Amino acid sequence: IIGTSLFISVLSVNASVDPRIVPARKLYENYNLFARENKLDSIFWLMDTIESIYTRVKHYEHSFEVGVLYNNRAATCLSLLMNEEDVIVSDSLLRVADHAINNSITIYENWLMIYDGKSKHELEKDLEKDFFVGLGEYDLEDQQKFLHKRVKELIEAQVETKRRLSVSYTNLGLVYRHQLQYEAAALSYQKAIENWDRNLTAENNLNKLMGRPEKKRNLIQKLFPPERVEN
Repeated sequence: IIGTSLFISVLSVNASVDPRIVPARKLYENYNLFARENKLDSIFWLMDTIESIYTRVKHYEHSFEVGVLYNNRAATCLSLLMNEEDVIVSDSLLRVADHAINNSITIYENWLMIYDGKSKHELEKDLEKDFFVGLGEYDLEDQQKFLHKRVKELIEAQVETKRRLSVSYTNLGLVYRHQLQYEAAALSYQKAIENWDRNLTAENNLNKLMGRPEKKRNLIQKLFPPERVEN
């Protein structure tokens, strides 16, 4: 089960970050804390609250950040499933996880179709269409700072979103495995590996399905395991 992190350091929010979504980034600081303390209600409340902030701004409605939220919802459901013995509850968790994962995959794939491979100049031109809506209270210099910061984030996300997509396909494979749909699970793991060839979790889950020995992590992988998807 893999969740995805939204930022290298949410604490590094500075004056150049789009002020419309600063509250969401600050809220995200609580995610790891809630996860460590197993505060599941708080996690779902957090995801919903953060999503409501992003989706109020047109530019972020279908952003990679919203995809991360959906995958983390799914990861939480899959974590709950590990110790759940009630069949009805398990089925409900699987349905929620499946819905959230597929939403994240749709968002990531659509995002990559729009932004993947584009240059800084191309991204700036794209963002001029809707990015400044709602920033009228700021002067032009500040608006340009927000734009340049966002373009930098999008360039970084061109690589990271492929890894995030891989994570979502890995979790989808887990859903299929719980549903005893082994062929679909194998296909999901293969798609995960295609999007990120260092996804050892997907590789070993596929190895289990195929009756092959698991691949051990080397020292670097132990220090920086594939589950840590940062951006």
